[in-house]
Amino acid sequence: MTSVGNLISKTIGAPEKLAKATGSNFYYAFLFLPKAKREAIKNVYGFCRIIDDIVDEDPAGRDPAAELDGWREEIDACYRGLPATAFGEKLLDSIDEFDLPMQPFLDLIDGMQMDLEIHSYQTFADLREYCYRVASAVGLICIEIFGYQSLSTREYAVNLGLALQLTNIMRDLKEDIARGRLYIPLDEQEKFMYSERDFRSNLYNAPFLNLMKLQYERASTFYDKAAACLAAEDRSSMFAAETMGAIYREILEGINAVRFDVYRNRVSVSKKRRVQLALRIWAQGKLAQILHPLS
Repeated sequence: MTSVGNLISKTIGAPEKLAKATGSNFYYAFLFLPKAKREAIKNVYGFCRIIDDIVDEDPAGRDPAAELDGWREEIDACYRGLPATAFGEKLLDSIDEFDLPMQPFLDLIDGMQMDLEIHSYQTFADLREYCYRVASAVGLICIEIFGYQSLSTREYAVNLGLALQLTNIMRDLKEDIARGRLYIPLDEQEKFMYSERDFRSNLYNAPFLNLMKLQYERASTFYDKAAACLAAEDRSSMFAAETMGAIYREILEGINAVRFDVYRNRVSVSKKRRVQLALRIWAQGKLAQILHPLS
């Protein structure tokens, strides 16, 4: 194995780490995909999990930046047909089968690099770049696996990715603060007179409610934008993405229902409800396929 391969192999860990990619919400969203597409999605999300863990796990005795560089090299090697790792070989199979674009993989790594170097964002425009890299880029890979006809579906993937990430930011606020990361724009903190110190103190007050209401409204807008961009002829092929969107929108509405008190509430969607959403959206996709048989 090459030195790059040795470096990367240290970041993969036990096989069960890759299984996390198809646990929880991801599992229910991709439940009804054909086997080949499901395996490709599993590989993509396995890659996402590996990259995410590099940044989130304890850095003691490790060099996360070097590990990310190793994966940049591995992605480049995959696109030259020369992966250095067993996981890279699996990913190459999916890249070849579905003609997956290279840039979103690199964008995702760049987004994780931002987590190593940037711990707060001045404006939403700054935060949007981060959200695009860590979420929309993944969506742009996934729609190639799902298959689509309309170019507007690319905008759907971008907007849905932004919505999902903004929902994650609200849900995971307390945990991210504990890691030293704050994804609420600084200019908005200043506007509502709620400081980083207040976040660290888990202060729940009127300024916090107003600040979080703005985050909620922004995320809701991106879900609406995504829905508006999804062409009718692609609705059936996007049922997995639509399921993910439905699950996360319920999380967003759950956050609203607890009056944004994510300090004391961990909002989630039950397994039963996730199955119900997956079945409903799968059936809607089948109906759309009947109405648009060429899709």
